[in-house]
Amino acid sequence: MLFAPDTVDALVFMVALCNTEPEASRSGTDELATVEQLADLVHRYPFSGRFDRDEAELREVHETRTLLRHVWTLSRDDAVEVVNKMLRDAKALPYLVRHDSLDWHIHATELDSPLAERLQVEAALALIDVIRMDEMGRLRICAADDCTGLLLDLSRNGQKRFCSVRCGNRMNMIAFRERQGRQ
Repeated sequence: MLFAPDTVDALVFMVALCNTEPEASRSGTDELATVEQLADLVHRYPFSGRFDRDEAELREVHETRTLLRHVWTLSRDDAVEVVNKMLRDAKALPYLVRHDSLDWHIHATELDSPLAERLQVEAALALIDVIRMDEMGRLRICAADDCTGLLLDLSRNGQKRFCSVRCGNRMNMIAFRERQGRQ
C-alpha cells in the first residue's frame, strides 16, 4: 500500500498511541498513565512544537486516544464526518513545511497549538488520504481472540490479520493444538 510518508507516520503513531490503552497494550495496563510515558511516546515519533508535559495535556491526549480508536473502527462514510469535525474544531489550515530531517509535508495547525489538537489534526490529515483512496479496510482491530490492538495493514495484498508476530504466533499455536486434538 502506497501512502505518502507523512500519512504513514501519522497512521503508525495512531496505532502506537491507541495501543497504549489497557485493553490493547502488551502489559494489560495503561501504558500512557503518566506524563513521562507520554513524553517517551511522543519522542519516538517525528513531532515538533509545543509540549507542556503536564496532567492537563495528558488528559487531553487520553481523550484524543479514545477518539482516534473510535474513528479507526468506522466505515469510510462514517469516518468522514468525524475527520471533518476534527479539522473544523482545530480550525485547521493546511500548509507545507520542511523541518529537521523531514522533507516537505503538511501541517495544519500552529506549532504552539496544544499537543492533543496537533495529534488529532495529523491523524485527520492521514485519514483523509485513507478515505480518498478507499482504504479504510487497511485499518483494523487485531484478529486474535484476546487482543483489541489496532492493526495498520500496509502489506501489498492487504491480508494482515494480527497486530504483532506475538498475536499471530499465539493464534497459530491455538489452531495447531485444536487440529492435533481432533486427530
